[in-house]
Amino acid sequence: MSALFKREKVKQLIRQRVPIVAWLPSYDRTDFICDLIAGVTVGLTVIPQALAYSTLAGLEPQYGLYSAFMGCFMYIIFGGCKDITIGPTALMSLMTYDQVKGKNKDFAVLLCFLTGCVQMLFGILNLGVLLDFISVPVSIGFTSATSVIIIVSQLKGLLGLKFSSNSFLDNVTKVFKNLPNTRFGDTFLGFSCILALLLLRKIKDLPIKEPADGRSSVRKVLKRALWLISVSRNILVVIACSIIAFCFEATGNQPPFQLIGTVQSGLPSLSLPPFSTTLNNQTLSFTDMVSELGSSIILVPVIAILGNVAIAKTFATGDSVDATQEMIGLGMSNLAACLTSAYPVDGSFSRSAVNHASGVRTPMGGLYTGVLVLLALSWLTPYFYFIPKATLAAVIICAVIFMIEYEVVTPMWRSSKKDLVPTFTTFAVCLAWGVEYGILAGVGINIVMLLYPSARPTIQVQRAMTKSGRSYLMITPSNSLYFPAVDFIRTTVGKAGSQEGRSAVVVDCKFVLGADFTAAKGIAALIDDFKRRSQPIYFYNLRPGVIEVFKGASLEEFIHFGDEDELDEYITKEYVLIQSSKSGGGDEELVPLSTFQGDQERGCTG
Repeated sequence: MSALFKREKVKQLIRQRVPIVAWLPSYDRTDFICDLIAGVTVGLTVIPQALAYSTLAGLEPQYGLYSAFMGCFMYIIFGGCKDITIGPTALMSLMTYDQVKGKNKDFAVLLCFLTGCVQMLFGILNLGVLLDFISVPVSIGFTSATSVIIIVSQLKGLLGLKFSSNSFLDNVTKVFKNLPNTRFGDTFLGFSCILALLLLRKIKDLPIKEPADGRSSVRKVLKRALWLISVSRNILVVIACSIIAFCFEATGNQPPFQLIGTVQSGLPSLSLPPFSTTLNNQTLSFTDMVSELGSSIILVPVIAILGNVAIAKTFATGDSVDATQEMIGLGMSNLAACLTSAYPVDGSFSRSAVNHASGVRTPMGGLYTGVLVLLALSWLTPYFYFIPKATLAAVIICAVIFMIEYEVVTPMWRSSKKDLVPTFTTFAVCLAWGVEYGILAGVGINIVMLLYPSARPTIQVQRAMTKSGRSYLMITPSNSLYFPAVDFIRTTVGKAGSQEGRSAVVVDCKFVLGADFTAAKGIAALIDDFKRRSQPIYFYNLRPGVIEVFKGASLEEFIHFGDEDELDEYITKEYVLIQSSKSGGGDEELVPLSTFQGDQERGCTG
């Protein structure tokens, strides 16, 4: 029985962590046709994007294609979302560029390997909780800033300028300095491509009237054709501009715009990632390379996971998203991709949207996308020579310009103004110092905003009455009792109590979900403060877990109640005791008002 149970658990684990086992047995002809159409459509989108993104990453164009197929294949086996398509993206390209500039491609490939290792480790250890510290406002500021950085980085190719830059601000400065060197041919072609891409993007939304003869099939065909033209706009524009460049070359004329030049043909060889390299006539070991990559070893995989999970949630259509499986799927994709000299890859939102709209049925669509990329590497690389740089710059700009989420500022202002602080801080720091510092700054501010209410909780003070008409002071903290808030609560409660003479003070702990040892010692000191001035203090609505903490800290001199009638009765008795003491001339020793009461039947426990 035990062996059978174990086998079932193993089968369940395999179905959960290797999803292809669950859906492949039921794969049919309809699935094949739908996936084939979607895969080819996505392939027509990824080829020009891969060529463009590789230049954004500071690598030769073929490395974008090297990064565009192996991730697709691995995600078929380990992917948890049918719509996600894995490959090079603008964000990963930008973060790779920060590590590659001034170095060589070995650093990009090693970063891909380490990214996969970290993602697999996160998945195995179930560390998806770490992503919860990157809030939506931080993500908005980060993605918007990276979009601006990418757009500005492409102005050089768009205007036909030649210079090197180290940062966003340096890029902006050099663009303005080199404006007199702008090439008309590149500029005209670049802006024409942007206009064409934006128009083709909207062509699918053109209204088509029903034919007069009532044949709805004609309308459907036209709508489908316009949609296909719209989603294939990148490849159409690249082909058109390449033909123009080829015509110039064929007639013996120099094209009036810059071309990307020779692209290495053929498939990449399978090899392990480089664990050493030569840079500036110096041999760097694996540890030297890791040291050079620095914090990107953690930030790149975390950002990739964050993006992948966000895409999965977008297309989940009500189903839950297994973040752990997305980590494993993305980790395996990067580990496999590094064997073909790829740089870090993740899910592309734009291509995933095309995949979804194309009617993909299973992750098998990635197979046909990957095969199309391999065919392009095998047969089309000689023709990539004629692709203009300005066209690739236009493709990148049109891909990321809609990632600038300016429209969320107004609803965020109306909903929660404080969330604008991490958003704009992340945005500004990304632009001024770099994307890795920007996201760290945003997360840091978020953590401070989370911790501040624990250190300075809102404390409500109001006058209350017992059923018998006895007045007392009700003090209600709005948060749990942990060490950052101890001194603040002690001071606030003590000050409020001192202004009430000898009236009873009741601390309502209905919002106190937990406490720690420091808080228990602080409460003990607060009770001593009240005891010295002979003023009663009681605790109301304490949770069992909080009582256990107080017990464990040897906090004995406190009285607490869980029932309003018991509280009213006790306050009334103490009031009578005080009045009796006063009438006795003050010589009678007053019963300690905060003495530990061990009467379990009356609800007073210590």
